[in-house]
Amino acid sequence: MQGIKELNSSILKLTLPNIITNITVPLLGIVDTAIVGHISAGGMQADYIGAIAIGTMIFNFIYWLFGFLRMGTSGFTAVSYGAGDRTEQIDILTRSCAIAIMAAISLILLQKPIGFLAKTFVSGEENIISLALQYFYIRIWAAPATLGMYSLKGWFIGMQDSKTPMWIAIFINVVNIIFDLVFVLYFNMTIDGVAYATVIAQYSGLLLTLVVFFSKYFKGYDVSLKRALKKAPMLQFFKVNGDIFLRTICIIAVTSYFTIASTKMDYPLLAVNTLIMQLFTLFSYFMDGFAYAAESLCGRFSGANEIKNLRRTVKLLILWGTGMAVLCMIVYGFFAKDILSLLTNQRDVIRVAQGYLFWTILIPLTGFLAFLYDGILIGMIKSTIMRNAIFFATASFFFIFFVFGQTNNALWAGFISYLLLRSVLMTIFSWKDIFG
Repeated sequence: MQGIKELNSSILKLTLPNIITNITVPLLGIVDTAIVGHISAGGMQADYIGAIAIGTMIFNFIYWLFGFLRMGTSGFTAVSYGAGDRTEQIDILTRSCAIAIMAAISLILLQKPIGFLAKTFVSGEENIISLALQYFYIRIWAAPATLGMYSLKGWFIGMQDSKTPMWIAIFINVVNIIFDLVFVLYFNMTIDGVAYATVIAQYSGLLLTLVVFFSKYFKGYDVSLKRALKKAPMLQFFKVNGDIFLRTICIIAVTSYFTIASTKMDYPLLAVNTLIMQLFTLFSYFMDGFAYAAESLCGRFSGANEIKNLRRTVKLLILWGTGMAVLCMIVYGFFAKDILSLLTNQRDVIRVAQGYLFWTILIPLTGFLAFLYDGILIGMIKSTIMRNAIFFATASFFFIFFVFGQTNNALWAGFISYLLLRSVLMTIFSWKDIFG
């Protein structure tokens, strides 16, 4: 059995690179927005910025749905790593990549219908929508690279390697920035240049990922597509990932309706809620780092049947999560207004936001266990618990909002209830599996 010091070292070794990786995620959108915001095109900067926002939203929605490729792969891989089953390790990657390729081809073939649906459901000026679709129809060709890296990233995490995804994420952003500048500033391209830069960056990232995989991991593995795609393991893979997919649908339902409900409220509550939600997003970057570490370690100890190490790891993760939650509560309690002032200089928005900042203190308190248990249960391949918990939590969000008056406080109360119920139910439902 591993000691406390050794387990803490493993947790931090896996967590810190994952946090850095998470922080790089929004950098891509920020860079794209900044580039198009400085295009000299007869006052069309606002159109380009809006188009990038819409295009990015479409891809976030699509790729979020395929997040199971990353999560499911990491859980299965971590278990096989703990069991020392090299055949299953490579079969999991082969299985996941095969599904990623099929999904990517489907997205490319269905790009026109997807574009039509996006145009139907997204509101905005015709010119902005047209530019957003131009961006979409170019960037969609990066789908094989993007989804392929989901599978490979999940596999690396399952193999207890969080540094490789970190360096690849940094590399992708650097390549994207370089080609953004070259296409837009040197070749005088506009939103098409930004889209092509993203495509090149994604395929460059995939190439680097494959180079690392073949140079560091591939030797000694017996790859067999026929073996990897056998019916029984494929059904298990789809069952677990089906649960994760349904979980993702619930998350999208809550977060999307949160924004939709905000748009129907008096000015400036949409802006207020959008800004306050950034504090939740910031908190999620840190907690997801610990969740990824939980996937790696809990899967590893579950696969090796090292129950004492598993239990000790869960306890340590909860201690780390508690510490992070308390730290965020203190920061948000004393500095939330200052953070919002960095995001906007609109005094009326900040003034109204102050009436809702108490909800930011509850976000870390009620949400940290939800993030941790997502990682713990993915690692242990207990996806049914995650699915059932989020069903109840999602229902509570809508119930509270509609029953208690559809006010902004009711909206936030519903969201806090959603986080709390996920945390509590996953803790209760998984207690026997973890602690006996």
